[in-house]
Amino acid sequence: MDGKCENQAYLLLMKTNKAIQERIRLEMITNGLNVTEFSVLEVLYLNGKQTMHQIGDSILVSSGSLTYVINKLEQKGLLKRNACLNDRRVIHVELTNDGISLMNEIMPDHRNFINYMFESLNEEESQTIVKLLGKVSERVNA
Repeated sequence: MDGKCENQAYLLLMKTNKAIQERIRLEMITNGLNVTEFSVLEVLYLNGKQTMHQIGDSILVSSGSLTYVINKLEQKGLLKRNACLNDRRVIHVELTNDGISLMNEIMPDHRNFINYMFESLNEEESQTIVKLLGKVSERVNA
């Protein structure tokens, strides 16, 4: 055994993930964002006001990295932070009007790209992927 991974499902999943992330990265560059910045904006766009903790859990980044990204997006005028009135340790983050406008512009193309990637699958195939990845995810998180 030479240590080379031979699990085809894993290799294809990683290769596909890398290709998707690269395509999204290129898409976001044209909007002046990196993928992490877009991910933060997407969470806020889809879910409304969130705490820093909720955003971090959604996009799976460390609190230090998230603070840096939030600072950059705040400097760009795309989001704002507000202290929670009930708990001074909690910071709420929400999109500004400029952030909402940008996401209204970006999201249709992004959704179209996501739909395009998966439109070659019929409903049963799509559900099979969801089920199988769910099983792998359960094992990873066990």
